[in-house]
Amino acid sequence: MATHSVQLETAFAPPVIKPGPVITVDELTSEEKPSVLVLYDVGQDHILQEIASALGQPWASPQSDADAGELDREVIAGITHASPLAVSVSRWKTTRIVLSTHCLDDSNAHVGSQTSTCDYEYLYTNRPFPRRDLARFLALILGQSNPHKALKSKKKTTLISTTFPDVHAALPNLDILSVGADAVELRVDLLEDRLPDGSHLPVPSLQYTGEQLMLLRQKTELPIIFTIRCTNENGRFPMARPELSYEYLHKAIQWGCEYIDVELWLPEPIRKRLSEQKRHSKIISAFHDFSGNFKWTSPEAQKLFEKGAMYGDVVKMIALVHSMQENYELEYFRSIIQMSHPDPPFSGLNMGPMGQLSRALNKIFTPITHPLLPLIAAPGQLSAAEINAALHTMGQLPRLDVYGIGSVRATGQAMFFEKCFNELSLPHQLTCIEREASPAIATFLEKPEFGGAYLNPPLSTTATNFPSISDAAKAIGQIDTIYVQAAGNKSELMADNATWKAIRATLCRDFVPTAYSKQAALVLASQESQAAAAIFALKSLDVGVIYTIGFRASGALADLVTPFRGLEDLKRMEEPSVIVSALRADKSLLVNPLLKHYRAHPHDPSRAVRVFVDLANGGGPRKGDPEPLATSLGWTTYGMADVNAWTSVETMRLLVGQNVPYDFVRLASGRSLY
Repeated sequence: MATHSVQLETAFAPPVIKPGPVITVDELTSEEKPSVLVLYDVGQDHILQEIASALGQPWASPQSDADAGELDREVIAGITHASPLAVSVSRWKTTRIVLSTHCLDDSNAHVGSQTSTCDYEYLYTNRPFPRRDLARFLALILGQSNPHKALKSKKKTTLISTTFPDVHAALPNLDILSVGADAVELRVDLLEDRLPDGSHLPVPSLQYTGEQLMLLRQKTELPIIFTIRCTNENGRFPMARPELSYEYLHKAIQWGCEYIDVELWLPEPIRKRLSEQKRHSKIISAFHDFSGNFKWTSPEAQKLFEKGAMYGDVVKMIALVHSMQENYELEYFRSIIQMSHPDPPFSGLNMGPMGQLSRALNKIFTPITHPLLPLIAAPGQLSAAEINAALHTMGQLPRLDVYGIGSVRATGQAMFFEKCFNELSLPHQLTCIEREASPAIATFLEKPEFGGAYLNPPLSTTATNFPSISDAAKAIGQIDTIYVQAAGNKSELMADNATWKAIRATLCRDFVPTAYSKQAALVLASQESQAAAAIFALKSLDVGVIYTIGFRASGALADLVTPFRGLEDLKRMEEPSVIVSALRADKSLLVNPLLKHYRAHPHDPSRAVRVFVDLANGGGPRKGDPEPLATSLGWTTYGMADVNAWTSVETMRLLVGQNVPYDFVRLASGRSLY
């Protein structure tokens, strides 16, 4: 290690840093470490370690009540379902979140066993183990992710409804199906739980429903809407058994579904109970009328909304109509509701061919279909592409010029954006310009058809005068995205940085945000501009000390880091849980000695987080490539392809307000991201 340390010291030798202003990061995670008890199947001990690792906390398996009583609250406790200690689960609930887990690889596994007294239930498979799904599940149930807050901030949201009798049929095309969607709806009542004779149960069993939900969630990062429909609302759940609907909806809360669709016909005590038990799930209060007699102008419409708003986080009202006039009546009703009840959000739609206009104009959770789906979930449903085309025809989605400035064409980003525009029938035109100059950018900004720009490499915040710059971009000192932001009845240009969000999303792929809280990090780069976004992303996760090697941090970032000056610092510094290398590809091997020195300890229950992120761009294998080395040493490793994919996701959201899933980016971008 001594020889390598000399090389590092000689190669980097950072100068003394002058103090700078301290910044505030809005995305700081301030929640304390959660206290959790895990129940697991016999022979599935590894799930305890996986959960503790995703949480970034130590774990232990108490053998007695005395052992359990001595555990620190931040130690993740784990016992088998068969353990005598599992009998007193209700006592554990006073101090810990009780999570029951089941591996469905075992044909004898029984969904719902021992969960009546548990807070949550996690269903998984080991072929392979879905670490991304586990981290997402834990982040939701612990309140460390809030997809509803993010969706409420969007101007328009949609959901894709899976109308397959078996989710397996949707999985190969789910990446494509969900382009343009903000959530995925699982239509439980359309699932067909097959019997040995080929027939299917009228209502799918909880066992089958849980397996289907598990499969769906493992294949998408989008929020899941758990929906059951009664016989009167074009579904299969019996009206005479509202307690059956409650059983399934309550189970969906335990399974960590982001949304549950609660029909308004259910008795108020059931709707109230679900509202009290929903924890971090959200309720979509749903009303459907298939009679054709419902009138948006009637006093009943207002009363139905208020009834839904009593327990709903979103109120959805849908009616079958027969005339174009009824679309105008709905829009008037929508305007009245939005003025008198800005919250909860209102989703109002008309079904049938005559109601398609309302699907284009609705802003909240518009159900969309796709040509690859076997059937349309409701009469008159449109695809995301059809809605965008209709909005363009009506003048609601004007054609804009979107610019890719820099090496966008060479890196394949332009081709990807064009694919997305075509897939979603967006009318925008993408123009690529090889290299920016400040006067040239100013010229683009002044055009009335300017619809935004993506800059690669990013532009310094001091290079031009933007009317509005996000706090993140100011702190980082770099702008990589310029987009049009609505400001009342007007619009303004916002300069932002999407890269730091991409790095944060990469770090949270297999770990919950609090896993990084108060942990040490180490960032290597040749200059500050390479590392600035990574530093900001790390601070957004409330990391502790950030050591830097090879560059001077200045301005707002200076107070966030501690420079590494040599061998003595190496001996004194806190062991980093995260190493980020922003070195060029030809210098990236210099991180290898550090990876070896701070290698992971997979069997040490107190050392859960060891993450390495390599931000080096470069095609093909590199001499001394640190990524395979880090993986072999037990680090959870991410490369620039992961960050680039998340950057594309965040950029599309900013530029055109459309959601493109991470997996679709990796699929559609080919080798250009690698």
